[in-house]
Amino acid sequence: MQPLVIGLSDPGDPDWVEAGSVAEIERHVLAGRTIVVVPARLGGSDEAAEMAAACVCAWLGARVFRTSRPEQVGQALAMTESLAGRRPPALTRRGLA
Repeated sequence: MQPLVIGLSDPGDPDWVEAGSVAEIERHVLAGRTIVVVPARLGGSDEAAEMAAACVCAWLGARVFRTSRPEQVGQALAMTESLAGRRPPALTRRGLA
């Protein structure tokens, strides 16, 4: 399942579980639940900190992200999914020296 980025006021699925820490994410992922995180609550209101928090949460298995910056978070999640090997990179280049 690819990550889903939704707005802060968008309705969620009643089966989703909101996690507020790395330990909660790990515990719920092991239980097979769909995790919702708000990266701004975990990383702070600074854009870079929010992107970093979103990447860490995605790496750990969170699948739904509530944010006021959906475009930026979406790009950060696409990069994380590519690095984790769960999606192909958007662009590949072969460097020859």
